[in-house]
Amino acid sequence: MRVEVRGKNGFEVTDAIKDYAEDKLQKVERYFKQALDAFVVCKVYSDHHKVEVTIPTKYYTMRAEVADEDMYAAIDLSIDKLESQIRKHKSKITRSLQQRDGVKDIFHDDLDIEALEKELVQQPVRKKEIVLEEMTVDEAITALKMLDHDFFIFRDDKTKQVSVAYTRNDGTFGVIETE
Repeated sequence: MRVEVRGKNGFEVTDAIKDYAEDKLQKVERYFKQALDAFVVCKVYSDHHKVEVTIPTKYYTMRAEVADEDMYAAIDLSIDKLESQIRKHKSKITRSLQQRDGVKDIFHDDLDIEALEKELVQQPVRKKEIVLEEMTVDEAITALKMLDHDFFIFRDDKTKQVSVAYTRNDGTFGVIETE
């Protein structure tokens, strides 16, 4: 796994922090058949540290964001959160997307998930452009969960219309369809 560690908000990444993040990401690397890129952003605030880990793939982006008083603890927690996400969604992703070229080849087939189970600061407004992927509602909700965002924009593969999957206040999911 290729790891890029960056600092923001005036935080200078030391070799120790970089080595620690790379070492911890090896724990996640065992889930994947192919080498992927991982991006780690370390931010420092007056009362806490924040670590964001992002692993983009062709169809899904795995992401974890954690704040803690200690940078090393924040790295540990973000890797644990990311690993939990991967274990939770691995079988659903590979099963629902087996027909898509390349997706079924992301995760190792021989991982025993049950065995592995045992073992707010306001940001400035920014503009982001996305490429609309054609997918089912279930795939969009899975992507929404993996990104840990409140909404996900996609093109419905049945209606071919732009839709938005979102998390409702009661924890369920909704879909807004356009005309």
